[in-house]
Amino acid sequence: MSDKRDDAGTAYRDAGVDIDAGQKAVTLMHDAVRSTWDAGVLGQYGAFAGLYAQSAREGMGDILAVTIDGVGTKVKVGVMCGRYDTVGQDLVNHCVNDLLVQRARPLLFADYFACSKIDPEMVAAVVSGMAEACRAANCSLIAGETAEMPGVYAPGEIDIAGCMIGLAKGEELECAEPVAPGDALIGLESSGLHTNGYSLARKILFETAGYGVDTRVAELGCTVGEELLKIHRPYFPLLHTFLGDPRVHGLAHLTGGGFYDNVARILPEECGARIERGSWSVPPVFRLLQAIGKLPDSEAYRVFNMGIGMVLAVDPGCVDDMAALVTRLGCPTHVIGEVTEGESQVTVE
Repeated sequence: MSDKRDDAGTAYRDAGVDIDAGQKAVTLMHDAVRSTWDAGVLGQYGAFAGLYAQSAREGMGDILAVTIDGVGTKVKVGVMCGRYDTVGQDLVNHCVNDLLVQRARPLLFADYFACSKIDPEMVAAVVSGMAEACRAANCSLIAGETAEMPGVYAPGEIDIAGCMIGLAKGEELECAEPVAPGDALIGLESSGLHTNGYSLARKILFETAGYGVDTRVAELGCTVGEELLKIHRPYFPLLHTFLGDPRVHGLAHLTGGGFYDNVARILPEECGARIERGSWSVPPVFRLLQAIGKLPDSEAYRVFNMGIGMVLAVDPGCVDDMAALVTRLGCPTHVIGEVTEGESQVTVE
């Protein structure tokens, strides 16, 4: 009996898994992945694990930082629109921001793509988006996995996740003063929903309002699909020079849990935070979601970022200068509140 691969049967393919499609996807994403590699990446493309010589980034830091995340049901919007590169960028940028608030710089990224049936071009588009975001963050996409799992995922559905490793400098962590009462809170504008609240947003827009992804909504100035696929803004290019600045006492990435849960994560005991609602203009998409979904402020400000994607707690003596500097770097900022004495909770007034 021949054992040549070309003579392989079709039983596995008939069961729903096409090994050849998986290999084609690996081939199609080759150039995008390799475009993120620097001199520290060792070994060959397609190995069982990625190898990296840390000495290639000497001086970048001595403390490892690790985060892992996904983009949730935003992937369903990508499938509905037939566009897949943006969710790949979202995934990387979300992880970059999570490392940033720990004062860590991105180093390596590994992705996981799962679906019911592999479409090589779709996989390549997602990974190309990841590679684009990795290049922007000076991060190497060093490993990945593509899983075809019929019966686990419904036809046409996909899911993605990623793990990012970064490096932080011990001296920068040590010199950072703790968040304290009187600190000013600076909010950096988001690009949209980012990667949170999509289950509720989809229900409101597609079920309650009856919109489709191609519906153009005057308040948004674009289609629903275009609004929902706006790429999660990466804040590392704006803030990396502040990682060693002792005037920056804390950073909070507004993800699931919105203002209430995420700002609270950087508050010491016996410190609270007060957010002033009128200190920035809430973007139209959030006002639309609130109006159609009849959402009270308390829920909207916990599910969505409401137009603020990153919050900095800073020394009050430098707040105006720092806000102006970040704005000049390309992201509108607003002084949105302050750290207060008392119970460790966040209020939005």
